[in-house]
Amino acid sequence: QVQLVESGGGLVQAGGSLRLSCAASGRTFSRYTMAWFRQFPGKEREFVATVTSNGRSSYVADSVKGRFTISRVNVNNTIYLQLNTLKSEDTAVYYCAARADDGFHRTDVVRYDYWGQGTQVTVSS
Repeated sequence: QVQLVESGGGLVQAGGSLRLSCAASGRTFSRYTMAWFRQFPGKEREFVATVTSNGRSSYVADSVKGRFTISRVNVNNTIYLQLNTLKSEDTAVYYCAARADDGFHRTDVVRYDYWGQGTQVTVSS
């Protein structure tokens, strides 16, 4: 069982940056692939980025490639999402998620077993 708590969201101007954090409970954090998703109002949750259990491999959605970076620090049971050059269309609720690592980058919501409560990111233009 893994419990996830996101933080770091807020209001930022277009072109600005934020760093989201996701703190995980449990002693098996290093066994989980972690990911970030986001959800726009009235839309389904969409994939943003994922990182493998050892942090050596990550995969980022084309829509945010070059602007967002995912990372993790296993000793701290935490993952991060660095959001740079933010645009108004990045406004969404951002969620972190966890799944048992199978060596693949998974982008489907249904593949993930554990979810945080979400943190709101609002980008003003």
